[in-house]
Amino acid sequence: MIDTILTKVKGFMLNPVETFQQSKNDDPGAVFTYFGLLLLLHAVLAALVSLLRIEVMPPYAGMFGGPAIPVMVFFVALVGGCIITVIFAAWLHLWVYILGGRKGIMQTVNAVIYGHTPRLLLGWIPFIGFIFMLWYLALGIVGIRELQEMSTGKAILAVAIAVIIPLIVFILLAAWFFISYMTVNGIPVPPTNAIN
Repeated sequence: MIDTILTKVKGFMLNPVETFQQSKNDDPGAVFTYFGLLLLLHAVLAALVSLLRIEVMPPYAGMFGGPAIPVMVFFVALVGGCIITVIFAAWLHLWVYILGGRKGIMQTVNAVIYGHTPRLLLGWIPFIGFIFMLWYLALGIVGIRELQEMSTGKAILAVAIAVIIPLIVFILLAAWFFISYMTVNGIPVPPTNAIN
């Protein structure tokens, strides 16, 4: 089983088109086992990085949670990763279906899960982790194209819509909360020490 997972990891990192084509008939149990093991590895590595931050930069130890931060990071990465992946796969499948993908939701789930490979393996690295998020999106497009048998343009459009709409909603909510906070609390003004 480990050999199969390592072969898939290598395939999705180095030869994704062929690996997606070979994964069309993967058993859901194998797909979720693959995802679970990579997500667990990602959660452990993210927790270790947060622990190193506390050790290297003691001010992090004084933050809310202090020494418990690595444990919180582990559980947020693990549980949040599962929930967000399931929700995003369903949301993406809506757009895939609208744009003509008719191979079933499980193929979209496979594309999302297998596309996560670079992000789960290397996304925990500080400062450059966002690069692997972009790689994940590119692999997701390839996965949708291959597993749903859609054109590249439609696969790009489905992924773009599925990412951009929640991003716009998040930005609008953040702006609304910021404006609400500033309206209620006002803009802080430093005290003046004028000498008369």
